[in-house]
This record gives sequence, structure tokens and C-alpha cells, in this order.
Amino acid sequence: MADTQTLDLDAVGAYLKNHLDGFEGPIEAEKFAGGQSNPTFLLKTPARNYVLRRKPPGKLLKSAHAVDREFRVQKALWDTGVPVSKMHVLCEDDAVIGSSFYIMDQVVGRNFNEPTLNGRTVEERTAIIGDMNRVLAALHDVDIEAVGLGDYGPPGNYFERQIGRWTKQYKASETGDVPAMDRLMDALADRMPTDDGQRTLVHGDYRIDNMIFEADGTNCLAVLDWELSTTGHPYADLASVIMQWQLPAGKEGRGLAGVDRSALGLPTDQEFIDQYCMRRGIDGIDNFGFYVGFCFFRMAAIIQGVLKRALDGNASNPERAMKVGAFVPVFAQNGLKALDL
Repeated sequence: MADTQTLDLDAVGAYLKNHLDGFEGPIEAEKFAGGQSNPTFLLKTPARNYVLRRKPPGKLLKSAHAVDREFRVQKALWDTGVPVSKMHVLCEDDAVIGSSFYIMDQVVGRNFNEPTLNGRTVEERTAIIGDMNRVLAALHDVDIEAVGLGDYGPPGNYFERQIGRWTKQYKASETGDVPAMDRLMDALADRMPTDDGQRTLVHGDYRIDNMIFEADGTNCLAVLDWELSTTGHPYADLASVIMQWQLPAGKEGRGLAGVDRSALGLPTDQEFIDQYCMRRGIDGIDNFGFYVGFCFFRMAAIIQGVLKRALDGNASNPERAMKVGAFVPVFAQNGLKALDL
């Protein structure tokens, strides 16, 4: 069984001594509990703290866990209006610790697991979600050619490409029959919108728990977890936010279903969409249900991969991976609902 819970600190220290300016050991490591994809560790040294994010060891699906892409995109965004951690070192030599990894700054601030933003005031909630909207619009306004990311993803119809990719990934990690998922994949292929020419940087998993905010304020300091980023269609990111909000509230669903948003100072789905469109100078978005259905499909395929890794013994958080994997049929059904099927 691959070990995703510990690090060879001697090997990490020796590597950083030779590749990271100003690095001095000794190192203490603490694994972050959240996340199911690339194991992430806080590295504590006498002078400062860093974060190490690695590809899981063991046999993996092709193109998955691309920490080199995470490193590249965040490094490219450092001087833009999109807040990211500062990148330091990318190690692609598997011989060092068993898989590729990169080192970035630790960003100190607040991380919210749920969009209800429990414990915050009405004014804080409004401001935090407002800044989440601002950062998303800023991300999609980045000039990808100017920051060196023009070749970060293939040209052409993003949704056609993504549905093809995740259908293959899903089938490669399938552990049982899910009829709703089969129906959803067929329906998305049948309802594919024509390419409207929009091509921006997309995060791929944009949600509140993948962001760090000021410790005593409401501004976003860093967007995290860029593994699914590529160049593609911006509405996929926007729909990803709305998809998350349609899930049940609480630590499992981490959504806003059934929540009195007005009382909490949170926007409706349409208000969030309208704010985004205003920031980007867009009149409105037609056929938004397709984009939400696509996001439910992609998330179902992702968590199926999480389940498969747990069964294979190389999940980042095995116990939670098994629980998350059980929701594949739920996400598929929600995708069909978004398409009115």
C-alpha cells in the first residue's frame, strides 16, 4: 500500500538545501487533513514555513495529479489580479521522495469549509462571497497569452473535450454500475453547446473551501488546488460554484440547499451570476442548466476516482474517500435534474 500520510523529511531537507535559496532545516511536517487528491503538508523550519504538495505515490490514472501544471499556473498568476501563493521549487524527480512535488509559501489566513460561513456576521458573509465573485471574474479576465499560458490547454470546444476526458476517467475507475451516470453522460453529449469562442483560464474546482481569506478581513489572499485548471470555457467555473451551493448544507454537502440566504447575507444563485456578468461586461448566460449538469457530471467522475484510489490503497484520506465515493449516484441524479431530465 502506498504511503500518502508521511514524508521522508531527510530527503526533502537535502533536496531543498540544494534547490531553495535561504532554506535551513531542520524540518517538521504536518499533513493537512482536507483534500482527496494531492497530499499536502505544512513544512515548519526555524526561519519560516512552507507548503509541500505532492503527487500521490503508486499507480495513477494518466494525466491525473499533475503537480507540474499546478506549479506552472500559480507561478504564472503571481503578478496578476488573481491571488495565489508564491511558488518556489518544482521537483519532478520521483527518486527524491517517490513522486513529484512542489514547494510554495504558506499563506496565513482563514479558510472556510462551508459557504454558510458559520460564525461570521451578515456583513462579513456578503463581503466574503462578493470577493469570491470578484476573484472569479478576475481569473477569467487574465490575458492567457501575456502570462505565458496560451498553450496551457488545447483549443476547440472545451465542454466536448472535458466530457470526453472525464467519461474516459470515469470508465477507467468504475467500480459498479450507476445507471444515472450513464444517462447523464449520454445527455450531455447530446446537448453539447456550440463553441462560442470564449477561451480563458479556468480553475476547475472553484469553491469557498479552496480559498484563503484575510485573518481579520474579507479579501481573498490565495486560491488553492489548481490541479484541474486548464484553458477553456469560463462558465464551467461559474457553474461549479452554483453546483456546490445546490448541495445540502452542513459538513458533508457543504452547500446552501434549504438555507435562508437573505437572512445570512448570502446571494441567490442568480444574484451571484448577475454580479459575475456585471464584472465581466456580459449581458447574461443562456442554457445555464447545461453548465451546472456538466459540473455535477465532472464531480461524480472525480469522486469515483477518489473511491477507486481508496479501494486501491493510495487515497490521501482513505476513510473520507470511501464516504465521498458513495455519493457518485447522487451527483449523477443532480446532474440530470439540472438538465430537467
